[in-house]
Amino acid sequence: MTFESDTYMPKSKAPKMDDLDYIPADLSPEERSELEEIRRRKGALLLEIQRLREELREAIIEVEGLESSTEGSKTLQKSRHVAMGRKKFNMDPKKGIVFLVENELLRHTPEDIAQFLYKGEGLNKTAIGDYLGESIKNEPFKIPEDDGNDLTHTFFNPDREGWLLKLGGRVKTWKRRWFILTDNCLYYFEYTTDKEPRGIIPLENLSIREVEDPRKPNCFELYIPNNRGQLIKACKTEADGRVVEGNHMVYRISAPTPEEKDEWIHSIKSAVSVDPFYEMLAARKKRISLKKKEEQP
Repeated sequence: MTFESDTYMPKSKAPKMDDLDYIPADLSPEERSELEEIRRRKGALLLEIQRLREELREAIIEVEGLESSTEGSKTLQKSRHVAMGRKKFNMDPKKGIVFLVENELLRHTPEDIAQFLYKGEGLNKTAIGDYLGESIKNEPFKIPEDDGNDLTHTFFNPDREGWLLKLGGRVKTWKRRWFILTDNCLYYFEYTTDKEPRGIIPLENLSIREVEDPRKPNCFELYIPNNRGQLIKACKTEADGRVVEGNHMVYRISAPTPEEKDEWIHSIKSAVSVDPFYEMLAARKKRISLKKKEEQP
């Protein structure tokens, strides 16, 4: 048999059978043709496998991107709904609660609603007071139990704290309470070691004035300007844990010394803020009320 020179190589340099360009010398023309066809198909399959691997890799990257995008979209949507719920609550507390419940952002249970109000993130203190004043009468609930983290955050580095005497709402007796001024609210406790406040007084739209009292020295009052028999929107905790609406048209408080009285008045004045929207809403409600009275026969 004769061989073409380019098919012969010394044994020491003989290529392996897997080399696509190598054709054994002892094959017949038909066998050579068949081998070439097999190798051609093998090369095509290898290219197809490589192409499929690339497509699979791209598909995996795309799916991972979609999953990440979907999770991010869900988180963003939830955050937007929560923010919208807070805005609705600040405008109309009941509608805000309904919106959050309908969007599964809040469970309609006394404990969950209490937790939502207690944290108060992004909530208007006046709106909280309105909600408490409107609904607590018919749906009492407890301030939620916690591990102290929320209280630590709320009362950490307060604007002012100390012992004061507070005159009761229904029963006009003086009681010694530990007061904490922080986050535009005045909290009072029976003891400094209590986990939960006995009362919460949102300071929005309230004013403070120095007053004389025949029974106690160094007195001042929290009150609603131009008030006509309206109770201050506040709440307190009963002995059984129920949170109920406060019963004060004014909060009369006595400090231990004249200096402390002046310091408390200054600190509370700095903390008090006026919500223009609340004033506008109150004025609108007043106009509607007067109009209804005029329309009555």
